[in-house]
Amino acid sequence: MKSKKASSFHEFARSTSDAWDIGDDEDEDFSSSSSSSLQTLNSKVAKATAAQVLENHSKLRAKPERCQPALGDLPTNCKVIKSSSEAQLSRTSEEACVRSPLQKQQSLPLRPVIPLVARISDQNASGAPPMTVREKTRLEKFRQLLSSHNTDLDELRKCSWPGVPREVRPVTWRLLSGYLPPNSERRKLTLQRKREEYFGFIQQYYDSRNEEHHQDTYRQIHIDIPRTNPLIPLFQQPLVQEIFERILFIWAIRHPASGYVQGINDLVTPFFVVFLSEHVEEDVENFDVTNLSQDVLRSIEADSFWCMSKLLDGIQDNYTFAQPGIQKKVKALEELVSRIDEQVHNHFRKYEVEYLQFAFRWMNNLLMRELPLRCTIRLWDTYQSEPEGFSHFHLYVCAAFLIKWRKEILDEEDFQGLLMLLQNLPTIHWGNEEIGLLLAEAYRLKYMFADAPNHYRR
Repeated sequence: MKSKKASSFHEFARSTSDAWDIGDDEDEDFSSSSSSSLQTLNSKVAKATAAQVLENHSKLRAKPERCQPALGDLPTNCKVIKSSSEAQLSRTSEEACVRSPLQKQQSLPLRPVIPLVARISDQNASGAPPMTVREKTRLEKFRQLLSSHNTDLDELRKCSWPGVPREVRPVTWRLLSGYLPPNSERRKLTLQRKREEYFGFIQQYYDSRNEEHHQDTYRQIHIDIPRTNPLIPLFQQPLVQEIFERILFIWAIRHPASGYVQGINDLVTPFFVVFLSEHVEEDVENFDVTNLSQDVLRSIEADSFWCMSKLLDGIQDNYTFAQPGIQKKVKALEELVSRIDEQVHNHFRKYEVEYLQFAFRWMNNLLMRELPLRCTIRLWDTYQSEPEGFSHFHLYVCAAFLIKWRKEILDEEDFQGLLMLLQNLPTIHWGNEEIGLLLAEAYRLKYMFADAPNHYRR
């Protein structure tokens, strides 16, 4: 049995390419599945989040789509947009709306065309509907908290759990990560000191990348950087790649217990995009960073380094020798799924699918390879608001994410089909609504199991 299992996996691995290869998610036929109804949550925060998601969803469904013909005038096979995130992503431009619906019928499956720039776009960015009264109230609440003499971090976490408004996300993330102090008078000096300290590391260590004992580390970083979000032009700019190389090399030199491990390169991107958005009005995907001043670029680089370092401090055992943290988390995911959905668990066993074969990447890259970057940024709003969000709550997010696809999983009846599905899950259309539902379900699972670990131990 063991040799058969190993053989089947090795045969599969040889015949398939990584799900992150260029073009992987542009040529696949994706279909979206309807979200399961939320169970009652026993927390004010989770209830508020779920209620807000459902309220926004019902409002958007009640409003007719801009430039969309009346329902009676629609061709019988024309797609009706069903979710708010799909509506956002389908609205590419005024011109696209004016085109006749016949264009939507020319390719299958019927789904809105997503421009490349929609990969990062937050739903509060340009092209989205004006802010609602509720959103304006939330933004004002954030501004009051952030401008107070001593920011109440507990209150800031509570407000950030359902998502942070784009306008205040950079400073909120700096505070939640522990990079900035709550005292507003100390922030400017802290930023100045930490940025100078980072560039001191550059002067001290960066030239050593060409030394023999550091060459392997630098070579691996140099290879991995162009693979980071290869479909987004921003990350293919030489200046951006140089910034990422410096950040990763300095982190590796200062953390010899783990050094650089593939996957850490992905963890820089959300911070870089969020801190870049502080200086860019339009969407950042195609922004030419050479238009920014040297001082601004230096501040973005240093802030990205320190916030990534704070994140990795909490999950460093994921990247030490043999990556024991990931091994433990994958095992915990298997035990948890065996309790919350025994049918899915037994389906994997029947077709000899090991959790490590798909969930290793979920833990190593914090689901960044499974979700559009805009969704990762929204997810990290909550991770930074949740105690041990990256190290502990992520387990429950992975469990909720897996069970989200239970129908598709149970429909696959062979090893190769299951692995192909699990490595290419159709999330290209996901937005804030889907992430909100995922987080609410993850919180429910955490509430049920985190304080009663024996519930999911055999």
